[in-house]
Amino acid sequence: MAAPMTNKTVLEKYMRLDQPDDRVMAEYIWIDGTGEGIRTKCKTLDFEPKDATECPIWNYDGSSTYQAEGSNSDMYLHPCAMFHDPFRGGKNKLIICEVFKYNNKPAETNRRHTCKQVMDKAKEHKPWFGIEQEYTLLDFDGHPFGWPKNGFPGPQGPYYCGVGANKVYGRDIVEAHYRACLAAGVNICGCNAEVMPGQWEFQVGPCEGIAMGDHLWAARYILHRVAEDFGVVVTLDPKPMEGDWNGAGAHTNYSTLGMREKDGIKVIEDAIEALSKHHVRHIKAYDPNEGKDNERRLTGFHETSSIHDFSAGVANRGASIRIPRQVAEDGCGYLEDRRPSSNCDPYAVTEVIVRTTVLKE
Repeated sequence: MAAPMTNKTVLEKYMRLDQPDDRVMAEYIWIDGTGEGIRTKCKTLDFEPKDATECPIWNYDGSSTYQAEGSNSDMYLHPCAMFHDPFRGGKNKLIICEVFKYNNKPAETNRRHTCKQVMDKAKEHKPWFGIEQEYTLLDFDGHPFGWPKNGFPGPQGPYYCGVGANKVYGRDIVEAHYRACLAAGVNICGCNAEVMPGQWEFQVGPCEGIAMGDHLWAARYILHRVAEDFGVVVTLDPKPMEGDWNGAGAHTNYSTLGMREKDGIKVIEDAIEALSKHHVRHIKAYDPNEGKDNERRLTGFHETSSIHDFSAGVANRGASIRIPRQVAEDGCGYLEDRRPSSNCDPYAVTEVIVRTTVLKE
């Protein structure tokens, strides 16, 4: 089954129409009740906002997003981060929002609220993050993009960072996404083809504190929208294909000011020691289903650690925490937490890392 597609050439005629100077289209973006689904709706503003907080609070029907009952369904969108809209161009904006319930309390899937509180407490430590977002492209029928319909591609080996029509599938989507992120102001810093064919990765960072979650969610939204234009589906499932195929993660690179300074390796080692004492808490925070999604991926095989054990090592991609070899040689830098799943909430991930390593909570 092919994706239902409209004629993009026809659309271009309308996108070229003049937009009044005093009208701005603001696309409000939020996370639904699944903790990973993205929802959006558009609002016309009669001014160009300079900051997200200038945008009005809005509402939507939470009973249609797994967040409320029909008898009391109003949910509220509080704008908190803003990007340029790479699809509509001009003055138009993308607005990342926090979700609040009718009683002004944050929705259960509003992990940004507590993440912001934690980042404010740890501000003097200047926590930096970079997240490597892996994802898989699918045909509209759910089959991995580029895979034979009645079989499998050749074994893993030639696909990682590969070049050539027989090694990578969907590069047009990757290129379009990268350029759209740059146009939006997302701090995207790289991309590459991954180990499983049809699987890719982009990296966002370094971002300080709460900005990590804001930029990654914006990048995810842009990825889904770009893929939509190509009639291709993006999945963040951490193990989209069972068997001898790599899963998908969101490896999280992390450092504080102390780690980045001379002899910061000691601070890194102290952080790893703290992380080792809270393995279960982190596993529960690293996917939206409290470890159930990641359990299919963190098996100890295919460049992963076991979900049941904590481990750390230099240049070890089979460990929970990897210290890059260059960091070990330099005696300062950052650590990589390889446990977060591809469908993680970056607000939850960055919050728990800072709680454990900085606030010691």
